[in-house]
Amino acid sequence: MGLSPAVLWLGLLIILLVIEALTLGLTTIWFAGGALAAFLAALIQIPLPVQIGLFFVVSLALLIFTRPMAIRFMDQKTERTNVDSLLGQKALVTEKIENLKGTGRVKIKGVDWTARTREDGKSIASDTVVTVLEVQGVKLIVDDLTDKRSEG
Repeated sequence: MGLSPAVLWLGLLIILLVIEALTLGLTTIWFAGGALAAFLAALIQIPLPVQIGLFFVVSLALLIFTRPMAIRFMDQKTERTNVDSLLGQKALVTEKIENLKGTGRVKIKGVDWTARTREDGKSIASDTVVTVLEVQGVKLIVDDLTDKRSEG
């Protein structure tokens, strides 16, 4: 006599939960939900094809509808560090920024950085407060947002 489907689903559920506990990557938890649904269906002796269908439908539904919320919740607890923490921060131009001349420096959080703008023809004067848009290697890509506010 072989193992009952309920025992197989329970075994799969346990394996998926152990993998999730070890990785904490939100990868197998959705399928564990599907295995739980199939296990419960097996307990009340629903036919095996329906159990398999339940496994896939519930897993897919959990993946589609709850994963985005779970990812957002997990990302809220992640603090940006080092270079990522500079994005969106204000910096003071200490040397005029001119991409075509290859000049430009800013100071942010007490650290001196090479700085450039996104547009080659644009220059930003010294002593201007700029916002960090991105980091490219050891250069900060910045923009003076005051001129955009006065246009609107």
